[in-house]
Amino acid sequence: MEIRKIVTLMDETFIEGGKKVDPQTRRAAVLAVIKNPYAGKYVDDLSELMETGEKLGTLLGEACVKALGIKPEEAESYGKGAIVGESGELEHAAAILHPKLGKPFRDALGGGKSIIPSAKKMGIPGTELDVPVHYKDAAFVRTHFDAMPVRCYDAPKADEIVVALVVTDSGRPHPRIGGLTIEEAEKKDGLR
Repeated sequence: MEIRKIVTLMDETFIEGGKKVDPQTRRAAVLAVIKNPYAGKYVDDLSELMETGEKLGTLLGEACVKALGIKPEEAESYGKGAIVGESGELEHAAAILHPKLGKPFRDALGGGKSIIPSAKKMGIPGTELDVPVHYKDAAFVRTHFDAMPVRCYDAPKADEIVVALVVTDSGRPHPRIGGLTIEEAEKKDGLR
């Protein structure tokens, strides 16, 4: 795996809709800009990118927790995404995000039972991606349905992939649309 750069983004909301948010809600995204070893050629075996995903699950997951300044088990929501440069394929993003990234990402957060929501797209330098997130132990907890926009001004180049992991320490500010809450969630099957 060849990493050109790591980008860390963090936002903290103090006021939403004119009302103070207490405690503040925080989201962190850590992006790795990596060289795509399969750029410009069709290859059947994408195992190198699968291995890369496994390494990035740990590296970026731990970096998100560090950016938020929390203990791993205090992470509440998670999500993942990738932007592939024009000489690559969407399947290259899938190879990183799906087969092996999940377990080390969950381990970096002290667990997680629900599926990790994801997004992928093709792009040029500066392309923005909305990385979806939801509660890590029960996907149907509505207070945590959200997304964080991420971008890197100089990536991806044609032969690169931007891989982004997002972690939050809370749900949306002032949630009030009802539905399953963290307190009500059984946290057994990753759904409810």
